This record gives sequence, structure tokens and C-alpha cells, in this order.
Amino acid sequence: MKSLNIGSIKKSNHLKYSDVKKLSENSNLASEILRIKKDKNAVILAHYYQSPEIQEIADYLGDSLYLAQCASKTNADIIILAGVHFMAETAKIINPSKKILLPDVKAGCSLAESCPPKDFKAFVNNYPDAIVVSYINCAAEIKALSHIVCTSSNAKKVINSIPRSKKIIFAPDKNLGKYLIKETGRKMILWDGACLVHEAFSLEKIITLANKYPSAKFIAHPESTSPILEIANFIGSTSALLNYIQTDSSNSYIVATESGILHQMRKYCPKKTFIPAPVEDESCSCSECGYMKLNTLEKLYKCILNESPEINLNKDLINRSKASIDRMLAIS
Repeated sequence: MKSLNIGSIKKSNHLKYSDVKKLSENSNLASEILRIKKDKNAVILAHYYQSPEIQEIADYLGDSLYLAQCASKTNADIIILAGVHFMAETAKIINPSKKILLPDVKAGCSLAESCPPKDFKAFVNNYPDAIVVSYINCAAEIKALSHIVCTSSNAKKVINSIPRSKKIIFAPDKNLGKYLIKETGRKMILWDGACLVHEAFSLEKIITLANKYPSAKFIAHPESTSPILEIANFIGSTSALLNYIQTDSSNSYIVATESGILHQMRKYCPKKTFIPAPVEDESCSCSECGYMKLNTLEKLYKCILNESPEINLNKDLINRSKASIDRMLAIS
């Protein structure tokens, strides 16, 4: 799980030639990406769940809210979104005149895929008086059907901004929705969607691990299931989890979210121990998003060099979906 870096190579006597070669290749790719990026007035926005080498080369690194805010403020001509498809779509909606690139166009999202636009439109039509709040992890078509978008960082603030007299539809994440119902006291109509990564954590294995490391605090992302959240010492978005481990006095943590976040946690707090929460699948000791990991440094290089794959949305969809994002950004 620990990322490979130049410092570790200099100090180790047991590294394979392939490890050194890979680091050298990555270093050359990184240098070329930085050169091309400067020539083309491009900017790289990367999510915390990306691989360490992509995190290290990003101009801006953060959660979905932060990346949306950065996309709304950048003066770059080209935005490379090192994340997943809905994030690149969001950047395009915010910047329709800019070129938006995604290193791997197949980098989707299981949560977004759990909410097909046609089915969701029929669902929304059953509640004509409801305010539709969509979690940013959804397709542009879902945002177009929504009154306001939220992220895990600002979801409570968004829900609390809606008059109590109004009905609320929350989509697509039922787990985040249940958490928000508990936190805000609001009744909400939930779409039945979920993130496969955050649903994969094993309650039984986490309890066993916590007994093995009694001094470790258990922290979790609110996309996790309710039983997981009930035993957490702290619940928060990726940025909130990062802030927490820097200010909390504990020296060890069991972390229930996508394992890419551990890279930054170890950078911020090198003397602390971070243990990925176990999942149900016996063949894997940690939870990784296969979609997030489709992006690689090589694909990022080819992407910025060839200015492809490019994310394009039709003007009508951009216009219909932008209002919900603008409302979120205004509140945030």
C-alpha cells in the first residue's frame, strides 16, 4: 500500500531493477507532462482516489467539491480531470467553452451508473412538489433533473438550506441519504443507489481489526452503509477525513473509504499509522475503485499530448444542468 518514492529507493538495498526502471519512466513522463502542460496553458485537477504518481503531479488535488470550485475559477484553456467521468462532465458544465480532457474515457462510477436518467425522471415525476437534491456523483442528465447538487462536504449545508415545508428527493446514494436524514432530522425520499466501493466494507472484519488495534480510531466516509457508520469514531468526506487525522491526537486509524486517500494521509502525518478497512472479498485486503485506477501516468501523458479523450456535452444539457451546480457553488 505504501507508495514508492525516490527517497525509499536510495535507502533500500532490496529493490528490484523493475522498480527502479518504473520510477525512472514515471519521472520522465511527469517531466514531459509538466512541460506540455505549461506550453498548452493546461491545468490538472486530480481526486484523492487517484494513484500516488498522479496525485503528485496535479495542480489541484481534492474532493469533488474542491475540484468543482477549482474548475469554476481556473484561467487555463485546457482542464485535465484526473478522476472519473461525472467529474469531467461537471468541469465541462462549469466551463462550456474550455477543452475538458479525461485520461481514460471508461473511468466511470458505480454510483452514477446506479441512477439511469430515464428511470430517475419517471421517479421524480411521482413527486412533482419535491425539491430534487442530487449528489454530485451522478450523470449530467441527473443534474439537469435536479434543483441543486451537493457533495459529501457540503450535503448537510445544502439540505439545511431547503425550507422545512418542502419535500426532498435525494439521489443517487441511499447510504449518504440515510446519514443525512439522521444528521439533519429531515424526511427525504431516497433513490436506491450506492457506491460499490463503500458498500464492500465488512462490519465483522472491521470489528475484528479494531479489537486487534484497540488504540486505533475508526473513521469512515458517509457513503458507507449505516452499520459501518454506527461504529465510526468520525464520519466525513475525504477532505474532512484528512483534516481530522491532522488535528486528532490519536496515532493510528482504520480508514473506511477508497484506499487512494492513504497516500495523502501518510504525507500529512508520516508518524501516524493508517490501516485500510477490510472488505468482504477475501482476495482483497483493501477497497480500491477500479474506475479511478483506470487513469495512469502514461494515459495522462497521452491525454495532454493528443488533447484526447475530450468530454463534450450538448449545449441544451449544459444549460439545464448548470443551474443546480451554480446553486451548490453559491451556498459553498
